[in-house]
Formats: sequence, structure tokens, C-alpha cells
Amino acid sequence: MAMVSVRFFAGARDATGRGDDSFEAVTLGEVLDAARERYGEPFRAVLATSRVWVNGDEAAQRERTVLADADEIAILPPVSGG
Repeated sequence: MAMVSVRFFAGARDATGRGDDSFEAVTLGEVLDAARERYGEPFRAVLATSRVWVNGDEAAQRERTVLADADEIAILPPVSGG
């Protein structure tokens, strides 16, 4: 298992009420499942339209991406404004 940090931006920060959190998991899918469980429906709704990055690169295969200790995951919802 890897200990990883997750950073929440924009709507994800609003849905979780925090800017970051830590999780222990083997895959990115496990982290996302744990975050869905921890933060509930508001976070699930945001995550459905968000991009997910691991160490600065977009995770092409969210569920199967294998993680290592100290990896940083970013949840990036679409941003609107003008």
C-alpha cells in the first residue's frame, strides 16, 4: 500500500470542505472510491466531471493506475467564469 496525498481544487474543494487529504491505497481507483465514501454525494457529482492527475500527468486509466508512496493526486473540476 502507498500513502498518497490528494489535492482538491475549485468545486472539489467546495464539495470536501478542504484543500487536501491523505489516503492509503494500491491504485488510483481505490483512492477515488475511498474519497467518494468519505465525502459523499457532493464530491461524487464533482468527480464525475473532473480531470484526475497523478504527479502532474493526467491519469489515462483512473481505476488501474498503480500508486507509489508520496504520489500526489490532483482533482481538477472544470472551471467556469468569464
